[in-house]
Amino acid sequence: MTLATFHHREFPLSRIREAKRETVTVCLPARDVATTIGPILEVVLGLRDEGVVDQVLVIDAASADGTAALAEGLGAEVHQEADLMPEFGPALGKGDAMWRGLSVARGDIVAYVDADSESFGDHYVRGLVGALVCEPGIEFVKGFYRRPFKLGDQVDDQGGGRVTELTARPLLAMFWPELAQMRQPLAGEVAARRRLFERIPFATGYAIETTMLIDVYRLVGIDALAQVDLVVRQNRHQPLAALNRMASSVLEGAATRLRQDGRLATLPEVELDERPPLASLRMAA
Repeated sequence: MTLATFHHREFPLSRIREAKRETVTVCLPARDVATTIGPILEVVLGLRDEGVVDQVLVIDAASADGTAALAEGLGAEVHQEADLMPEFGPALGKGDAMWRGLSVARGDIVAYVDADSESFGDHYVRGLVGALVCEPGIEFVKGFYRRPFKLGDQVDDQGGGRVTELTARPLLAMFWPELAQMRQPLAGEVAARRRLFERIPFATGYAIETTMLIDVYRLVGIDALAQVDLVVRQNRHQPLAALNRMASSVLEGAATRLRQDGRLATLPEVELDERPPLASLRMAA
């Protein structure tokens, strides 16, 4: 089955406003991003003024550079990740921030976008939200883009996304071939209806994008998934040692799901920190 693929130009503001019947939350997990959070929030808050977005959340990871104050001053709703769901102990990374943010998201649709993108445009949100509100049957959307690698004044037009190309996509191609159609499976730009997000666990660290994609695929199938071309994304690049940790987390996340499906029974068990589906907590209350 072919994965539904769109371009952000297919979803202008006028089309989204006409089709929109649900409320929308945009959630930005943030850690020490004072240099980029301002321009990003100006764009997202502008979409709130346009009636496309209803809630703008920043989930701050105790930033030391004034990120939270800057976001509050611009008009975003800011929460410290450690203050949300405190009964689960200390916050444990990006996936945990996303999960804790979901607990205060009010929108029927929740879109997560990274807070460290340079040259952020409204098409990042339009593309994600537009595919959900304008295209029947779509339940989960990821962005994809070209990722230049910038080192000082030198730019390699296709050099970014190293863990994606060397780890994530080969893994998906081998074990979940339909998901190999996702051009940026590790993209932080992702949106779905909140009720779907509430049905899945959230890995706490770098495994979040991999496990989320697999879990949603297992729940709703490839027909309900889509990707949207956001053209280009420039962000700060990780050193090689950090990429090692990221790639290891992707492998751990995939191994956990393979074990759940009975496909890795002979390998040592991997311990993966995960938060439970929010829906299961509400049922137990």
